[in-house]
Amino acid sequence: MDGNLTKGPILKTLTKLALPIMASSFLGTLYNITDMAWIGLLGSKAVAGVGVGGMFTWLSQGLASMARMGGQVKVAQSLGRGEKEKAHGFAQTAVQLSTFMGLAYAILCLIFVRQMVGFFKLNDPEAVSAALSYTKIACGLIVFSFLTVTLTGIYTAQGDSKTPFLANLVGLVTNMILDPVLILGPGPFPKLGVTGAAIATVTAQFIVMSIMIICVIKQKKENVLKGTHLLAKIPAPYLNGICRIGIPTAIQGMAYCIISMVLTRMVSAFGAEAVATQRVGGQIESVSWNTADGFASALNSFTAQNYGAGKMNRVRKGYRASLWTVGIWGLIITLVFVFAPNTIATIFFHEPKAITIAVGYLIIIGFSEGFMCIELTTIGALSGLGMTRLCSIISIIFTGSRIPLAIFLKNTSLGLHGIWWAFSSTSIIKGIIFVCVFFWVTRKQTYETTM
Repeated sequence: MDGNLTKGPILKTLTKLALPIMASSFLGTLYNITDMAWIGLLGSKAVAGVGVGGMFTWLSQGLASMARMGGQVKVAQSLGRGEKEKAHGFAQTAVQLSTFMGLAYAILCLIFVRQMVGFFKLNDPEAVSAALSYTKIACGLIVFSFLTVTLTGIYTAQGDSKTPFLANLVGLVTNMILDPVLILGPGPFPKLGVTGAAIATVTAQFIVMSIMIICVIKQKKENVLKGTHLLAKIPAPYLNGICRIGIPTAIQGMAYCIISMVLTRMVSAFGAEAVATQRVGGQIESVSWNTADGFASALNSFTAQNYGAGKMNRVRKGYRASLWTVGIWGLIITLVFVFAPNTIATIFFHEPKAITIAVGYLIIIGFSEGFMCIELTTIGALSGLGMTRLCSIISIIFTGSRIPLAIFLKNTSLGLHGIWWAFSSTSIIKGIIFVCVFFWVTRKQTYETTM
């Protein structure tokens, strides 16, 4: 198998797989930052509207993670055991699930879009209009995003992270070209504003998905996705296997988004600038969490293959190497956020009130960046062992605690800063807990520890 992760130097093997994934994640960050930078020229109300619409695309990613995580882990474990036929079965089932769920989510969003946007109680008509326009397009064609993340996971499970990276690179270039053209309408082009941003994003997602599908068909090397039939009957064992691994991850992702929606509703009481700050701040913050999530995805496949092959000692060494890598990256982001918030904020905001709110957000959130990176990496390792339910329980409990904590702190002298501190403090706690859980779990593992 070309992507065998059970042999060779641990750090070299892990890094070779991780770097393209991290680069792909960084490209994902650039997608979002590019959108926000151009939309920022339309004003904070447009940014707030896109922020609300973006909540529903984020919610969809939690649902999409069921097929992606379940497929990635089961394919990697099957390959680690040398069961290539099973690996193909799990890959095909993951693609089928991803397609059906993406279409179902799109239909529901188009039917209930007004009720969904209305939940946030935006007071400004311009912000509401922007939210409706963005949500209809971005969620109405969300199936492209669903398939993109699932295909990326299955490629990664086979040790191929270069193909998704190249596909995402083409998508980024497309997005960067389309954004100013469709949003601002230079020359003969119509100025579409927020609608243009949504069209640019969906077009880029379609291109990324198409490239990965074409590579499956055209590449001569072995790939478990070859021969996938979208309308084939789904065997119960494959469906159950993916659901057992994927459902806890999906619940975790969707719960995290719903919690953020509740918190965004609290933030909206402080004005459109506060909502815009949360949205843009999250995109800026994704420089750290997208990168960490990319490394976590590599570690997930590395862990799953080695667990399937019975090499637990190799799993533990891979985790320690990953922990140092993402921890240092998180520390660098902390220093940038805490000591250069003004420089970052002025890139995206042009109104003094919005800049002031954004600076406060970046400083407070900055203290938790290293812990958040560690949390995501550890979740990737534990999920590779098949322990997605444990990850889900820990994450939901402590992320959910943000709501009562934010309610309490926002009614103190901290005000809006109290909500930001609810985000930051819980991330710090989760990072510490997940590391302790990983070492506790792996000490209790009785699996064979041969190299």
